[in-house]
Amino acid sequence: MSQGPILFLLGASHRTTPLELREKLALTAEKLPPLHAQLSGVPGLGEYAVLSTCNRVEFYGLADSPEAIARVQATFCRLHGLDEAEFARIRQNLTGPEALRHLLEVSSGLDSQMLGENEIFGQVKAAYADAQARQTVGPVLNRVFQKAFQAAKHVRTHTAITEGQISVANVAVDLAVNIFGDLASAQVLLLGAGEIGEKTAKAFQSRGAGSLTVSSRTFARAMELATTFGGAALPFEHVTGHLAQFDIVVCSTSAPHAVVTTADIVAAMKRRPARPLFLIDLALPRDVEPAVASLENVFVYNLDDLARIADENRAARAAKVAHARELIAARTDALWQQVTALCNRGGSPANPAPAADPALREANKEA
Repeated sequence: MSQGPILFLLGASHRTTPLELREKLALTAEKLPPLHAQLSGVPGLGEYAVLSTCNRVEFYGLADSPEAIARVQATFCRLHGLDEAEFARIRQNLTGPEALRHLLEVSSGLDSQMLGENEIFGQVKAAYADAQARQTVGPVLNRVFQKAFQAAKHVRTHTAITEGQISVANVAVDLAVNIFGDLASAQVLLLGAGEIGEKTAKAFQSRGAGSLTVSSRTFARAMELATTFGGAALPFEHVTGHLAQFDIVVCSTSAPHAVVTTADIVAAMKRRPARPLFLIDLALPRDVEPAVASLENVFVYNLDDLARIADENRAARAAKVAHARELIAARTDALWQQVTALCNRGGSPANPAPAADPALREANKEA
């Protein structure tokens, strides 16, 4: 029997899920179309949005019963060939104001591996924009996401949560500095020219890197990024043959599989036997095969390794985090009253309003 709309969060993140399992849960470009096709047929699921980053996969939605939420979980697990009992051990499943508070904290960077980082705000906005384009959000989630963005901006403006903030790119470059000291003589390869690659290039430049090479499957993009930061571009298909010349390789592609294999590194190390090679893997799924880390004189750092380094900064900002959470709690209480009112106005969770719906336009206007 239907008990009315339930606002829910279902997912897994870095808090409960090791890198190896997050890799398995990752929603690659190939998996998204079948996922949305299957979710559109889930009975009792109305509005929904999917947030997928290197540190979390989360479903925010409106369902007519707990059974509908369970069907979302079953759909996700079936797509990944994952046993539901295994997923249940690491999942987060929140409803009502707890789900709302979680979204506000995620959007504000309070739930990030790199506390206070800014990238997550853009990722949540992109997830919401995608849901709008697919017409899977209606008046309730529209209001929820718009207010989450307002809350995130409020937290960043009225707390010091972003002071001394740590980004993945900055931690990666700090690690390189700790290893090599002066980066002026280090040969650096950036494998991937997306947003993370660009931020990493900027961080390396600011720390005095003398030789920066960029490679991407899209050579024009590699050329553009290399030119911006005074580096060189290397065609992606030539990377394997040139690995031996680099001291630091930073990987951040969006490939669904490893692009740096054990065989690649074995061959490279034969041409540089006395010099260590450092690989910093910022991708999920990982760009570097796990077995590479077992090779002699080769050192691999992944996202979880960088998070452990960043944790040293987290304790120093405990008071700032507490203040930010107080602001989030107040905003959650106020927003929950609005969400309850919207649900009580009779919008069926099984029939989300399309983007052109007057109620959606009004919610956009108010937010």
